[in-house]
Amino acid sequence: MNRIEQVFKNRKAFIPFITAGDPSLDITEKLVLKMAEAGSDLIELGIPFSDPIAEGPVIQEADNRALEAGTTTDKVFDMVKSIRRSCNVPIAFMTYANPIFTYGTDEFMKKCQEVGVDAVIVPDIPYEEKGELLPYCSKYNVTFISMIAPTSNERIRKIAAEAEGFIYCVSSMGVTGVREKLGDNIEEMIKIAKEVKDIPCAIGFGISTPEQAAAMSKISDGVIVGSAIVKIIAQYGFECVPHVEEYVKSMIKAIR
Repeated sequence: MNRIEQVFKNRKAFIPFITAGDPSLDITEKLVLKMAEAGSDLIELGIPFSDPIAEGPVIQEADNRALEAGTTTDKVFDMVKSIRRSCNVPIAFMTYANPIFTYGTDEFMKKCQEVGVDAVIVPDIPYEEKGELLPYCSKYNVTFISMIAPTSNERIRKIAAEAEGFIYCVSSMGVTGVREKLGDNIEEMIKIAKEVKDIPCAIGFGISTPEQAAAMSKISDGVIVGSAIVKIIAQYGFECVPHVEEYVKSMIKAIR
């Protein structure tokens, strides 16, 4: 059993997202270790990129801060290698096609395997084009995570049939960011996906409060929280670690 399969065993999964290198890679490493210690089941690390089209202003600004701090893909790989000396929590990279292709797809996935990255999530690679990455993911045993959104419609069945690890269910239209109200048809999306394949479904985009997390965990196998955590990091900067840890604990308590 790989680490991704263990994420959803016997409990609702909590999956936090942070941008690697915001405010520094040293702080990112401390955050990963503390969030794992607090009970996070999988940690999503964003590789900072100058044009993150799926992201709202909160994560865009985090990407800019990380890039300005000198974060590179190689430095992120080195940090994960360091994390792996003491921490076994599954890690997924959230990135875009451009950084992978620029790095060299084969080399990127090989490096993921070497340092212990379990999965990749690539929002700008649609289902129809996943063949550009999938052979390399398979070669190096990196799980390619598929996404479904309210606009996926009849494609949900096709995407679900070939999905691996878990399905990332986008709760609402538009970019990432904290939302007052989440989409209405998430439950229906998950139902359709699970009719095709018995695969865990985790909901992301917009979840920020324990109440929202609790509600979403009732209709899914896990919740993904990004912008709300990145906002805390932006607010407290180099002093953010205890504040993020406290927030993560409150969210985990809400879903379990």
